[in-house]
Parts: sequence; C-alpha cells; structure tokens
Amino acid sequence: MATNVDIKKTKNDNNLGLLRKFSRKVKISGVLQKKRSLRYFDRKDSDFKKKANALNKIEKRAEYEEKEKMGLLKPRKRRR
Repeated sequence: MATNVDIKKTKNDNNLGLLRKFSRKVKISGVLQKKRSLRYFDRKDSDFKKKANALNKIEKRAEYEEKEKMGLLKPRKRRR
C-alpha cells in the first residue's frame, strides 16, 4: 500500500509549518497507523503444524512419564 502525502509550500510557510502540515496529513491518511499495526503481525499456525505439535507433546509426555516410573529423573524441587 503506497500512499504519497504531498505538501506544497506556499509563500507564507516556514520549515516548522511545513513539518506540521506534513505530520497532520500523514496522521489523517492513516498510513503510519496501518504500518504500526502490522509491525508485530504473527501468522497463525496451520492445521498440520498444530497436529504435529500436539503429537510431539504427547510423545514427550509419555517419554517423561516412563523415565519417571523407572526412576531415571532427579526429583524436582517445588517452588513456593
């Protein structure tokens, strides 16, 4: 999405006035707000990825429980 914000300098405008006009135009156009909202966009996992993660979790849990039964794990200290 490319939106140009044009500002024309008139005879009575100084640099500060131009900057103010430009800032106002950018704010009104909404370009900056849109870009900032997309800044931390995170795609959702696909169904395949969700299923693979779930299966992986189940396997690891079973492996952990098996080791726990055999006594191969050190006892964990509980936090308060």
